[in-house]
Amino acid sequence: MGRAASKLYDAMGMKPRSQSESMSKSRHDHADGGEPVAIDQNYISWLREHPSALTSFNRMINVAKGKQIIVFLDYDGTLSPIVSDPERAFMSDQMRAAVCDISNCFPTAIISGRSREKVYDFVKLDGVYYSGSHGMDTIGPALKNNSYAKNYQQRSFDNEGNEFIVFQPAQDFLPAVKKMLTEIKERTQNIPGVAVEDNMFCLSVHYRHVKDEDYGKIEEEVKFMLANHPDFHLTRGKKVLEIRPSIKWNKGDALKYLLEAFGFHESGDVFPIYIGDDKTDEDAFKVLRERGEGYPIIVSSTPRDTVALYSLHSPSEVQLFLTRLSQWGFENSATTRRQ
Repeated sequence: MGRAASKLYDAMGMKPRSQSESMSKSRHDHADGGEPVAIDQNYISWLREHPSALTSFNRMINVAKGKQIIVFLDYDGTLSPIVSDPERAFMSDQMRAAVCDISNCFPTAIISGRSREKVYDFVKLDGVYYSGSHGMDTIGPALKNNSYAKNYQQRSFDNEGNEFIVFQPAQDFLPAVKKMLTEIKERTQNIPGVAVEDNMFCLSVHYRHVKDEDYGKIEEEVKFMLANHPDFHLTRGKKVLEIRPSIKWNKGDALKYLLEAFGFHESGDVFPIYIGDDKTDEDAFKVLRERGEGYPIIVSSTPRDTVALYSLHSPSEVQLFLTRLSQWGFENSATTRRQ
């Protein structure tokens, strides 16, 4: 094994396999047992600043003991791999089982840029709370009183009669979003490879299949449309331009809303864990850093600017982490009862 590969294993806290067990060649090693990891000195250094949540698990869980763990998860790139067709970002059955197990141990919410209904269609778990449109469409537990505007909250019931609250702080923008959806489809229909996704309170313009020379046309059309809609703004994700209402609301605000809904807004007995892979997840990471409790964990296979404290290499490592956390939760169920 080369020196660089050895450093990578050391940084991730893993023991290298013997030569007979390893299928990797000089260019790659399988750090998580399945996916190839390019040996990169910058990534090795970055891992020392953002150590693996898997190899740091015991240290992390020791800090969480005696507190209520709450798990927050992004979807794309976290629970499912990034795929060329956004409509086929399916999570594996193994990942679904891991999320199901974690939700049986701890309150669990998925916060995504996609519409809430679309994320639910992908996940298909009723024991999980969902927050779509970057937190602008959140379903959470019902509280008689909270600090948020009542006119944006609606009571709802599931098939078993359990009560929930649907909170939509961007409700007033919905007619304009529908109008812009039609407009941006018309503006980009002659650009090959563009896919416009309706995420209810947000619009996503995907350009993963667009030629490089055509990207400028897409951005120009989006900005031209936004010039006529000053109440909206443009953000960027992985091969996507997102059109969002200009309100003070993001994934970090959704995290705070859900913590209050769970009854832990000002509690020192809560331990939130947030796992995400995109720039939009940094808002949630910042909230945890500002609160000084819990752990923000970034999913990345390359060095990234982030305020996250820990890292996971890929969705497959997210699955391993959730499985390990739920196993710990089941073993310590007497002190980690779900709310």
